[in-house]
Amino acid sequence: MIMARLKTICLVLMLSATVLQAQEEFIQPPSRYVTRFPFKLLTGGIIILQATLSDYVDSLSFILDTGSGGISLDSIATLRLGIPTEPSDKTIRGIAGVRKVNFAYNHTLHLPGLSVDSLDFHINDYDLLSSVYGERIDGIIGYSFLSRYIVHINYDSSFISVYTKGTIKYPRGGYLMRPIMTNIPVAHATIKDEYEVYNRFYFDTGAGMCLLLSSDFVEDSVFLRTKTRWHEAQGQGLGGKTPMQQGVVKMFKMGPYRFRNVPTYIFDDEYNITSYPYLGGLIGNDLLKKFNLIINYEKRDIHLLPNSHYREKFDYSYTGLGMYMVDGVIRAVDIMKGSPAAKAGFEPEDIIMAVSNNFTNNIQVYKNLMQTPGQKVKILVLRDNEPVLLTLKVKSILKK
Repeated sequence: MIMARLKTICLVLMLSATVLQAQEEFIQPPSRYVTRFPFKLLTGGIIILQATLSDYVDSLSFILDTGSGGISLDSIATLRLGIPTEPSDKTIRGIAGVRKVNFAYNHTLHLPGLSVDSLDFHINDYDLLSSVYGERIDGIIGYSFLSRYIVHINYDSSFISVYTKGTIKYPRGGYLMRPIMTNIPVAHATIKDEYEVYNRFYFDTGAGMCLLLSSDFVEDSVFLRTKTRWHEAQGQGLGGKTPMQQGVVKMFKMGPYRFRNVPTYIFDDEYNITSYPYLGGLIGNDLLKKFNLIINYEKRDIHLLPNSHYREKFDYSYTGLGMYMVDGVIRAVDIMKGSPAAKAGFEPEDIIMAVSNNFTNNIQVYKNLMQTPGQKVKILVLRDNEPVLLTLKVKSILKK
């Protein structure tokens, strides 16, 4: 009987040990703070930050872009710095084209307090983007950097904080999104106009807009009430320019966050950058900037915390005027037919000297001065070496 009891005790202890062993699990060490550095926002919410490359001392301006599957340099910047490049058989796609790219291999990106080594930069032409924003764009930082760290983008303070991979406690009061994480995050969201549609969208901090939808998705889902209130516009990206339509959708919901009357662009996605029918389009940074973001590729997490921009009104202004910085001056280049710019009398190649008596020659300032729907804006242009004063009445995309 004693032996039987001993056998029973031994069996219980063996079972207990088995249970305890099954409950063992490796706990990753906590993430560690590495550094923080400032950034600035351009029109549409584009994030610009400063960095240097390898042993080159010149400071370079990069866009931080979750919509980029790698990391890239501007072709003019590589020539200016004398960076050697090599041809490749790899291609990249953009809204207006597909092209093969060269590479600059095995370089180090130096950010304030952080050096990221062993990076292969593909080479692209960002001259058009530089003209659109009126600032030199030397490259785009995407997956190759973001996938190595936990990155916190704080739009309240305009600082980016970088942490090592590891366990992290997310702030209270936000929402933990679990996107599909490959090279580019893909978020699930609901979009509604006449009808409600649930779909997938790229999570794209490098897109200077709220929403961009492919025309195939719009036509196949038949969720729009009508397209009569949409306005002719133009987008810029890899390969050049492409025509778009600009308007609003009634509602967009991402996680628990719901937005009404969201500015939206629709375009003919000839090169299928939105991967339709897998995706319907992309969510851009003019909407994403309403949240402080923690991007954690390793755990496939993106944490959203509403910030001070959350309740700011969207930009509903429409001018139909495409301004570009060309050879140090701001020119009217794209003038949409029937738009406020066309009605104001703009002509291609007009040099914009001043907007509302502002002579700063700053394209960001000028765009901001044209963002109040219903306002009549006085714009001084130089045409054939003669000053001409035009009056532009800014339209609202909320109205037909």
